[in-house]
Amino acid sequence: MDIEKIKSNLETRGISCEYFETGEEAASYLLRILNGRTIGIGGSKTIESMGLYEKLIENNKVAWHWKSEDADSARNEAYNAEVYLSSANAISETGEIVNIDGRCNRLTGTMYNSKEVYYIIGKNKICESLEKAVWRARNVASPLNARRFGLKTPCASGELKCHDCSSPQRICKEILITCGRPMGMDKMEVIIINEDLGY
Repeated sequence: MDIEKIKSNLETRGISCEYFETGEEAASYLLRILNGRTIGIGGSKTIESMGLYEKLIENNKVAWHWKSEDADSARNEAYNAEVYLSSANAISETGEIVNIDGRCNRLTGTMYNSKEVYYIIGKNKICESLEKAVWRARNVASPLNARRFGLKTPCASGELKCHDCSSPQRICKEILITCGRPMGMDKMEVIIINEDLGY
């Protein structure tokens, strides 16, 4: 993992990058820079494992559908927040961020509306190239998430790989490759953590 190479390639794309050895260090950084804000969170085992939601709600208004009785309202609140937090299914050393989604709230949250977007990514999601990042998102992250949700898809019940199925419960409906910070967005930042986090 060549962090300096990744940082340089992200910065060329208008995306800043911070590196931390642990999730705890990354959480402390986010708590320091995000204070008194409205924050939306996309579905993320990485963020959940860091206990970030519980820490952020002390000084921010946070919307996360995983922690709400009304998931649809929470998704809408998250979309309209000043800041959006997400993980990624993969990131390439060349600086492209890959996410796959079924409902697509994570994708829209990172593309448009929020003024600041932060991707929180464990070292296990770093891939050498864009092609390998897309492969990882489809053949590792999506099947593991489908199994976690107990979906009726070939990747959840059979071999751990994308079967390009037509199941109504298919989790990989849309693929987003972020190649740079969108116009009109003040800040997009990747936070890389030297731990295996999420899928």
